[in-house]
This record gives sequence, structure tokens and C-alpha cells, in this order.
Amino acid sequence: MKRGKGDKKGTKNRDVSGQVVPLTEPVVVATAMVGTRSWIGGLFTRSSRRQDKSIDYTLSPLQEERLQKLQDRLLVPFEETRIDHQESLKALWNAAFPNVSLTGLVTEQWKDMGWQGPNPSTDFRGCGFIALENLLFSARTYPVCFRRLLLKQRGDRAKWEYPFAVAGINISFMLIQMLDLQNTPKPKCIPGMNFLKLLEEDENAFDVLYCIAFAMMDAQWLAMHASYMEFNEVLQATRNQLERELSLEDIHRIQDLPAYNLLFQ
Repeated sequence: MKRGKGDKKGTKNRDVSGQVVPLTEPVVVATAMVGTRSWIGGLFTRSSRRQDKSIDYTLSPLQEERLQKLQDRLLVPFEETRIDHQESLKALWNAAFPNVSLTGLVTEQWKDMGWQGPNPSTDFRGCGFIALENLLFSARTYPVCFRRLLLKQRGDRAKWEYPFAVAGINISFMLIQMLDLQNTPKPKCIPGMNFLKLLEEDENAFDVLYCIAFAMMDAQWLAMHASYMEFNEVLQATRNQLERELSLEDIHRIQDLPAYNLLFQ
């Protein structure tokens, strides 16, 4: 059943066929990005980070090594001319729609996955190649959850749903900011410090946390009876919940997070 909430004046973000189209004006809060492509790129570089500069701690050699690898991933832009990036994009399509042939790297088909236009490469400008890596990891590691989120298979859905792929980029961006991963040599915030303990136990902790965050965001979306224009509020609620779970004393592995179970529901 489709909910009608969100039919507000000035929020015409669908065409006559029902496809989600980019908003004329970006909807922005400090911890999220959604809107036109230029804002996706611009907000990522200008966004503020909450830091506690009084935090000081020492990294173990393994934490330092894995953090450096993760930070190196953040520096890789998506390049549509790179063959390996093209192949990763095709792999994502095949995971999402295994029975549908992709006609090209630039095609209106991409809108079916929730990209803003026919060329997904323009959406990656806000977060780089790691956003595609996150989506692929989700598809390959938790395929049932991935397809449930992609196809909106659970719950009382909104009339104006969030676009899956663009939401995924927003979540990658939110995690990078929440964990203060762009700060060198190490995060200066409590969530980032707590995350490094999980990273020490599992080198894929960031990618798994991404999958958890996506499932949590969708659960928040349904609980809040949200619609397209309220996406940033949902993302903020998701961030708040993740920060609370990362601060729990009995969290030693990524699998200890209470929301980890969302991946198997």
C-alpha cells in the first residue's frame, strides 16, 4: 500500500510516469545531502564535522593500518573512463536486476535503481568510488537485505519513496562524516574512536556498518511514516541511533550492534 503523506505544496519531485526526479532546490541539513548533483558534490567538501578535540587516544598498529587503508579509499574518485570502475557499476546492475540486460553505461535504465539521471557517474561526485564499493558489498554480502531495500518490499511505503541509489550515496557520506574519517591521522570524535575498536576486529567493519545503516534508515523511514522531502530528517535520526549504539559498553565487534539483526529480517 502506498501512503499519500508528503503531498505538500512545492514538492513536485515526480514526473507523470511516477519516476523520482531531482528536486529543483536541494534539501540540506548538516549531516545529509540530497538534491541536485552540484549540491551532492559541494556539500561533501563543505560540511562541518562535530569533533571533541579533548579526545586523545593511541592507535594499535592494526588499527593504524586498517584506518589508513580506509582513509585511502576515501580519496579515490569515481572515474567513468576507468575500466574497473565501469565493471563495478555493471556488477551492481547485475546484482540488482539479474534478469535485465543493461543497454549501456549511460541509459535511462539507471533511474530504475534510483539514480538521478541516465549517467550514475555524475552522482558519485559527492562521495567517490567508496559509495559504489559500499553498494556492491551490500549486494554481495547481504543479498536478501539488499533486494528488500532496493525493491521496497517491506512495510507501508510512501507515495513518494526515497531513490535507492542516491540514498546509498547519502549514507556513505553520512558515515564518513559521523566517524570523522577524513580527519588525519585519526578521528577526533567519540563515534570514530569507538568505531576503530570494531575496525580492529573486522577489516570490513565500515562496509558492514554501511549495510546496517541502510537497513536502519529504511526502518526509521517506515517508523516515521516519512516521504521524499523528509529524507534528511530520517537520515539524522539514523545517525543519532548509530551513535548511541556505537557508545554502548558491550560492543566489541560489529556484530554486537543491536541493529545488526536488521540485516537478516
